[in-house]
Amino acid sequence: MIGNLAGVAHAFPWFFPAWAFILGACIGSFLNVVIYRVPAGKSIVRPGSTCGCGQPIAWHDNIPVLSWLLLGGRARCCGRPFSVRYPFVELLTALVFLACWLRLPPAAAVCGWVFLGSLICGTFIDLDHMIIPDAFTIGLAIEGLVLSMLVPSLHGEHSGLFAIDSLRSTSDALIGLVAGSGVVLWIALIAEAALKKEAMGFGDVKFVGAIGAFCGWHGAVFSIFGGAAVGTVWLGTALLWQKVAGKPGAGAPRAETPDGKPAELGLGVHVPFGPMLAIAGAVYFLFARGWVDTWFAQLSSIL
Repeated sequence: MIGNLAGVAHAFPWFFPAWAFILGACIGSFLNVVIYRVPAGKSIVRPGSTCGCGQPIAWHDNIPVLSWLLLGGRARCCGRPFSVRYPFVELLTALVFLACWLRLPPAAAVCGWVFLGSLICGTFIDLDHMIIPDAFTIGLAIEGLVLSMLVPSLHGEHSGLFAIDSLRSTSDALIGLVAGSGVVLWIALIAEAALKKEAMGFGDVKFVGAIGAFCGWHGAVFSIFGGAAVGTVWLGTALLWQKVAGKPGAGAPRAETPDGKPAELGLGVHVPFGPMLAIAGAVYFLFARGWVDTWFAQLSSIL
């Protein structure tokens, strides 16, 4: 069986990457359902996809990305517009699945699909509702521990002895979970004491722990400081654009006052930090693991 798959990959090198891309687009369509229904407390299975007017969406009008383009971003049944977010999430998920397949061993790539798909859900739910449900924090952390035990290559363990590799990989995941959530918790507590108000939601603490379960403590620490860098660039660019364009909220994430009321972006308001953590965690997982781990190793040798 493995030999046959290797033969297919050799004869048609585009086959499995194309399959990963198409699968990712289909999963992205499902993630759109999850992003909308989970915060609302609705089933993600029933009913099937429906238009805002209540009419079921036919399968041929629900083809990821393609249907949105063919229909001009509008429902066939009533003509109401569909958000551009739907094809964006589908295309983003497709590209993420493709990147995992091209950069990781097959088993680790599948783990990456679980990890990055959950990051996408957590990101858009946080942008919409300023919350990250436990399914994408505690649930994702548990998945990270289990997958680390079953797929040691997720943490780069490949000595050839599965029992040893599994133990090391699980240890890496557990240390990443505890270290990541612990660092963020201390940062939140210190900031809260200094500012006399809540500086970071507990969902962010759990979210970094989940990232650590898949990326180890190096990845967790990178996501914290990388997320801060992403946030600085994102919010700075949004503020600058608002001043230039004169359009409050343009390109900016949702913002709230400390008591939960909608607010314009600025000092003293709360913004979702989960998307920034997710971006940094995804960058580490897909692209930056090698040089970040090397940097930590060099730092350890100096100290």
